[in-house]
Amino acid sequence: MKFHHIGIATEDIYKTLEKLKKFFNIKNISEVIYDKNQNANLCMIMLDDGIMIELISGDVVANIVKKRQYLYHTCYSVANIEKTIKDLIDDGAFLVKEAKEAILFDNHKVAFLMWDLGLIELLEN
Repeated sequence: MKFHHIGIATEDIYKTLEKLKKFFNIKNISEVIYDKNQNANLCMIMLDDGIMIELISGDVVANIVKKRQYLYHTCYSVANIEKTIKDLIDDGAFLVKEAKEAILFDNHKVAFLMWDLGLIELLEN
C-alpha cells in the first residue's frame, strides 16, 4: 500500500477551496464532480509539494460534518484491490463500502474499510 491522499469532509467544497487557496500553494484543482457510485460531490487538489487532498461533500459525510469531524479518510493506492481487501479483513478490518468504480479516479476501483488506522480508502492503480 502506498499513500495517495487524505479525504476531507466539507459542507461546501467551493468555500473550502477558497480557504485552502489562502494558506497553501496549490498546483492543480480538479473539477467538482458528482459520483453516483460514491454518493458524493468530489474535488481533488494537488499542492505544490505533491500532496493530494480530496474534498468530499454530500449525504455520505453530512453526519461527520455536523460533528465538525472533517478528516474523513486516508487513501492508499494498491495493485490488487480484492487481494488487499482480503488481507486487511484477515488483519481485523471490516469492509464499509465494497469496491466500485470512481469517476474522480478515471473509473479505477475504490473501496472503504475501517481498520486500526481509521477509515481507509483503497484505490486500485
